[in-house]
Amino acid sequence: MKSKLFTVLIVVTIFCLVLNSPVLAESSKEVKPEKPGKKPVTPAVDEAKLAKLSVTNHSIVIDKKPLNYKATAGYMLMKDDSGKLQATIFFIAYSKEGKNDLQKRPITFAFNGGPGAAACWIHMGGLGPKRVRLSEEGFVLPQPYEYVDNEYTWLTFTDLVFIDPVSTGYSRPAPGVEKKKFHGLEEDIKSVGDFIRLYVTKNNRWLSPKFICGESYGTTRAAGLSSYLQDTYGMYLQGLVLVSTVLHYQNSRFFPGNDMPCVLFLPTYTATAWYHKKLPAKYQEDLESTLKEVEQWALTDYLVALAKGDKLTEQERNTVIDKLAQYTGLSRKYIDNTNLRIEIFRFIRELLRDEKQVVGRLDSRFKHESLDAAGEFFEEDPSFVIAGPFVAVINHYIRSELKYVNDIPYWPLTFQVHPWNWGRGNRYVNAAERLRKAIENNKYLKVMIANGYYDLATPYFAALYTVNHIGLPESLAKNIVMKYYEAGHMMYIHNPSIKKLRDDAREFYRNTIK
Repeated sequence: MKSKLFTVLIVVTIFCLVLNSPVLAESSKEVKPEKPGKKPVTPAVDEAKLAKLSVTNHSIVIDKKPLNYKATAGYMLMKDDSGKLQATIFFIAYSKEGKNDLQKRPITFAFNGGPGAAACWIHMGGLGPKRVRLSEEGFVLPQPYEYVDNEYTWLTFTDLVFIDPVSTGYSRPAPGVEKKKFHGLEEDIKSVGDFIRLYVTKNNRWLSPKFICGESYGTTRAAGLSSYLQDTYGMYLQGLVLVSTVLHYQNSRFFPGNDMPCVLFLPTYTATAWYHKKLPAKYQEDLESTLKEVEQWALTDYLVALAKGDKLTEQERNTVIDKLAQYTGLSRKYIDNTNLRIEIFRFIRELLRDEKQVVGRLDSRFKHESLDAAGEFFEEDPSFVIAGPFVAVINHYIRSELKYVNDIPYWPLTFQVHPWNWGRGNRYVNAAERLRKAIENNKYLKVMIANGYYDLATPYFAALYTVNHIGLPESLAKNIVMKYYEAGHMMYIHNPSIKKLRDDAREFYRNTIK
């Protein structure tokens, strides 16, 4: 993924340089300068047409009982205080039909991360009433791609609203509005938060128990929203579900001088090596007991060894190398060459190098052949092969089943949001602090964090470490619960894990609302 990102950025940079060069090969016509003061004309917008929603009725069978529901797809028109259109945010909402007490029926706002990801992944993979058909393990099946009724949909216990942030899915800035107004940490929280406030108001859900479910960067957004909605609109949430969590970025960014990711990624390296049967026999017996040993060692002997830096003795160094070799399946020589600090993309390349294969970053259970078996980085994330069925299905589903027609491209994961404004310079993003403040100001706010053992993008131990350092008093620390799954970043593509995720979430909602 990293090499692909570099390639894309290089191509885009070259393209931009060409466009801004004095001579453009495609045209030899003289370009006359615009007259001073002349402004580009902003296209007229038919707001009535944009605001038109598609509402359809559906039914699926869950546990031999019919689940009747209404689906609503379309734009929410986001305007400033003067009434000027700023953006059109696309959403798909599901509400259970029948006699529902809106004061008791929960509503959940869900989205993915990126930045730059639409909500189609968590929508058509885990929570919605339909899901992409994959193998039992979550691997891609041959075409034609299909979607099926989701027997594990969360619609059985909460209404659902899937949000595509601006510049993802069908969501766009309004004509004449700069996209940078939405492409940043604070800007994104504001635009999504304003959408939630407006949706709740328009649909009379102020008294409903309100939840947010975010995945990946969406967990950063969700943590920010928990405080933004409180502080800006007085909207106090009932709960957050954070799927594949990244809140404190120091714990997951491999930069020189920052040793914490080396420590916190180690258990996921172990889980990956365990899955691919690269560990010594005694560690292959039981995954969870092996991980407990590795977690303990990582936060004690390993952390101390890295803290000693160049003062580590040769004997201490050899002891650490031996342990890392046992826990990762990598050779002693390779670990020695890394200076005891195994960067994620090097691990991805090295674990199965002898087989000329690389493992996935989003889901390290996935693997594929590597064209450059001697390379340091992978050309493509093997686990991102799932993009094929997800993108095909969401485009077909919206138009054919939800009867919503839009001819602009649906962007499932896009670079359109970059450059992203990360806010305050010279510091790591730390959304955990916002979550702490939100919980302290709303002691009834509960949080469930879902972690995949094979997630090398947002490793579970980094999430646990962040939670353990969030700084809440003991009486409020219990508001946060951790759940684990034998799958990757999108654990819901794995059949046993989607069931467990649904069961864990249903129990979490019941315990939170009672």
